[in-house]
Amino acid sequence: MAGERSVVLDMVMALFFCTSSTNTTTTNDGWSAAHATFYGDMSGNETMYGACGYENLFGQGYGLETTALSTALFNDGKTCGACYEIKCYATQWCRMGSIHVTATNFCPPNYSKPHDNWCNPPQQHFDLSQSMFRRIAKYRAGIVPVIYRRIPCVKNGGMMFEIKGNPYWILVLVYNVGGVGDVTDVKIKGSSSSGWIQMSRNWGQNWQTDAHLAGQSLSFQVTTSDGKMVESDNVAPANWNFGGVYEGNNFH
Repeated sequence: MAGERSVVLDMVMALFFCTSSTNTTTTNDGWSAAHATFYGDMSGNETMYGACGYENLFGQGYGLETTALSTALFNDGKTCGACYEIKCYATQWCRMGSIHVTATNFCPPNYSKPHDNWCNPPQQHFDLSQSMFRRIAKYRAGIVPVIYRRIPCVKNGGMMFEIKGNPYWILVLVYNVGGVGDVTDVKIKGSSSSGWIQMSRNWGQNWQTDAHLAGQSLSFQVTTSDGKMVESDNVAPANWNFGGVYEGNNFH
């Protein structure tokens, strides 16, 4: 039975890649077709920061187990923090096994080059760190067809809240999020607030409010794309500071 299932999956995925690189069909096992390339070198130089708001991928726990997403997957930053399992597929350049990565950046389209630009919509594409790419494919390939699926994010420790801004405008970067990983809603409450204050997405996983909360301990409610919510009470003490990072509860 397992052998028949494998043969069926092979036939379906081969059809995906033969018909169109933009096919978004998903198999019964949750795998979809895409392509993958890489950036940087094995030491981590040219590590991609930017479009999700993460400023230090090593310091924030992501390391090189990361990927930039094409327009079709990035969803205007709403997918930042999501985790994927990726396998090379249907090419001589493949290595055995799969990798687990977190979405931390955007692979921008180039509309002046409509052909052979893998990050142009509607193509689904992953731009991996070189070390991750070389786990699933040989370096010489440069680009390979892959299959991928969303997986739970396994993170060490609690959800992290980095507070930036000024006394009149607070910007909070939410990172190290477990569960499905991609945050869809954040609320904040000061110890003197009458209730929860809705924050709005500024960009990536940076969330903002113009509420004046200096001198109050801060609590957060974070909701992810699966509708689950985790509340972290008084994670930032009353003497919190801009630039400070505070640890809350996490999804499991």
